[in-house]
Amino acid sequence: MVEHGDIRVVHRGGSKINSREPVVTNDSRFLLCASGERVKVFSTSTEECVHDLRGHTDLVTGVLLRPTNHLQVYSCSVDGTVRLWDFTDGILIKTYDIGYPVYAIYASANHEGVFFIVTPTQSDNRSELFQLVAVHLPQSGDQLVEAQELSAVLSNVSSNPAATGFGRGGEYIASAKGLHLEVYFFKKQKSYRFSLKEDNKKGGKNTLMCIACHPKDDCIATGHEDGKIRLWRNFNHKKEYTYTTLHWHHNAVSSLRFTPEGTNLLSGGLESVLVQWRYNQESERDFLPRLGSAITHIAVSPDGTLFCTSHSDNKITIIQSCVKVSAVIQGLVNGESVRTDLMVDPRSKSLVLNGKPGHLQFYSLQRDKLLYNLDIVQQEYIHELGLQQFEVVKVAFDAPGNWMATVEERKPKAAEPEINLKLWAFDEQTQSFVLNTTVSAPHEAQITSMCFSQAADGQTSMLVSASEDGHFKAWQLPRSACTEGPSWSCDFVGDYRGLAPQCCCFSADGSLLAVSFQEVVTVWSPASWELLTTLSQPPKAIRDLCFGRLGCSKYLMGTTASNLLCCWNLLTCSLEWSTSMDVSLLLSDPLTENMAAFCCQAESTDLFVFKPSEPRPVASLKAVCSGKVTRAVFAPREEMLESCEESSQWLNRSQLYFLTQHMDLMTFTTKAEEDRLAASSKQLFIDDSVAMTPFYLLLGKHRKQENQDSLTRLSAELMPLPRGSLAIKELLQSPAHVLPSTSVLCSMFVESLLVSVADGSEESKHAEEEMESEKEEEDSEGEMESRTPRPEPASPGLQSAESAAPALTKAQLKELRRVKKLDHGWLADLLLS
Repeated sequence: MVEHGDIRVVHRGGSKINSREPVVTNDSRFLLCASGERVKVFSTSTEECVHDLRGHTDLVTGVLLRPTNHLQVYSCSVDGTVRLWDFTDGILIKTYDIGYPVYAIYASANHEGVFFIVTPTQSDNRSELFQLVAVHLPQSGDQLVEAQELSAVLSNVSSNPAATGFGRGGEYIASAKGLHLEVYFFKKQKSYRFSLKEDNKKGGKNTLMCIACHPKDDCIATGHEDGKIRLWRNFNHKKEYTYTTLHWHHNAVSSLRFTPEGTNLLSGGLESVLVQWRYNQESERDFLPRLGSAITHIAVSPDGTLFCTSHSDNKITIIQSCVKVSAVIQGLVNGESVRTDLMVDPRSKSLVLNGKPGHLQFYSLQRDKLLYNLDIVQQEYIHELGLQQFEVVKVAFDAPGNWMATVEERKPKAAEPEINLKLWAFDEQTQSFVLNTTVSAPHEAQITSMCFSQAADGQTSMLVSASEDGHFKAWQLPRSACTEGPSWSCDFVGDYRGLAPQCCCFSADGSLLAVSFQEVVTVWSPASWELLTTLSQPPKAIRDLCFGRLGCSKYLMGTTASNLLCCWNLLTCSLEWSTSMDVSLLLSDPLTENMAAFCCQAESTDLFVFKPSEPRPVASLKAVCSGKVTRAVFAPREEMLESCEESSQWLNRSQLYFLTQHMDLMTFTTKAEEDRLAASSKQLFIDDSVAMTPFYLLLGKHRKQENQDSLTRLSAELMPLPRGSLAIKELLQSPAHVLPSTSVLCSMFVESLLVSVADGSEESKHAEEEMESEKEEEDSEGEMESRTPRPEPASPGLQSAESAAPALTKAQLKELRRVKKLDHGWLADLLLS
């Protein structure tokens, strides 16, 4: 991670999940893997990401289950720390500060209180010499602990985690590097070293690639560059060791793994086939073929029910006992190069770029998950080295996301390139793109640039393509299209003095088209295809063109091969300003006036964010990555940030993603955003529609919808949550196995249920006053009854009239007295008015 004040350069979406071996939990329910600076916890049944363990500040280089607690996991990182997590709740338990970059981690149940790590011999990250070190865990209750007791076990080991492993329950540890195998026995505190020749008699290469140690026998399996597997035995003697050779793979063996009982040995490599060898019966083997891409790592669940394979296309396959594939967790496919630009689908807001050969991948950056692959070439891919096949090289979307254009090409040896232009319409029913038009050989040479016009509502979209054949073409749907399947056709062909166009772009409103012809920029009107003006520059070709947005729409930005960044004013058709800068990539933010320029200097890339209206940069970040950046994109945010820092306000509405030369997808974030994401992952969400009591927080569950009315009435009668509920919330946020005993929590919990003395005295005083008033009313009522004289006998007529009026009950008399006590002054005021 690179920090620039408040802004950080981090791995966010699309990080590699195949860089290290995955880990399967004891119950086979979850799979854990390193992903950039985080550890991801996936469900093996639903393939969904359950937890995202955040805390490391650099690449995570290893994940390991804690041998003494199957609910906890270690993770190590280049940031020099080892962290202990509760992966079921996603909570960080402890951080061990090692002080050196850590590239691998190992542990054994026989070595309690100790784990083993691979660190550089020197503290420099660029050191190529590594050592295996034992770290003794200090007994401390603090969350951050400095590990000071380190002891070297083996020197000159490989930084590849697959090249080291424990054997026979932790009695020894073996490490392979180059042509050497070294075994260290802990009881003897002695190591044995075995070497092989570089080439055997048949020309095979004996370089060791990976190892696996048998869990119960003294046997070490090593995978070699020539595809052979050797089983080493009797290696506790320097001169009496033996090995047997197994051979099926025709390329290097990349991973080996024994099953927990040691009955089978699993191997994988470039062939995309998982091979299962019977231990001590190596002639019997089973195969699971067609796994899609080369196998890089193999993992087995502790109960042996699940096998997991990591693949070179950033994929993890979950297999049920080498029989069938039960789940596939697909990450962002990062090949050796990205031929298309990074694009954002306007509908799904997903990242679009090359995926599998002949495909485009739509990857959700918010969910960090592959949505789907779209087959563009629609031909079977043949895995043969040196065979030229169709590749997707260009992709573009119109503003609403209704149309997508792709260019695919193939370059046969000693022949003209084959080019196809395809236009795809979005289908609302399938929620995907469907092929509408295919144009074979749209140009006579390679297409250099392609873009859609940002047409207003009701207008027909237009596509412009520029080619090395010296022409640019405008493609459009016919205005009076037939009801059945309208197709695209060429509407205009333009050129300029026989020069080859390099790049093209439309203005924000679609009223202008800029096309560069070497060192000349031509500006056209798409409505009449009239050449409006030309903007010339000193010698050297134009490399990038970008129109300004919003308040800067009158400016046109461009970069030249002579390391100039130029800004033209389209109202005056003159150069507004220019500066000397080696810009490798220029792009504009579609939601703001900002533009980003990546500049390569001294084998690293700097970023400058600016507005075309003024040459002073809004933000300047030095050395964001090593090498040159040639692919980047602004992606809109789901929620707008509220950054107060002027240097980071350009990140409020959009997020900038870029690809490094190592095909790592990076992005820029602020410290406040990172803290908010970390807090949200730990936050306990509670529905406020129901009255919350401490017992409800501990044991309660929401009732069904039909009881909602009764719950609402009940919430008005229940008293508010006591102040002690903060302790209850803290109790809920912590896992049970790390909490103190119940006797310690009991007093705290009981106190949270009690009402404060002040509140209790007020309520009791109010209740006593009500009881006294009721008693006085009853006494006065009895006194009235005793003072009332008995009626004398009356005449028959008068007696019948009085008997007709019913006598008032006791409750009615009480209500009548209450009404008499009410203040009716408001009625008199109303009558007077």
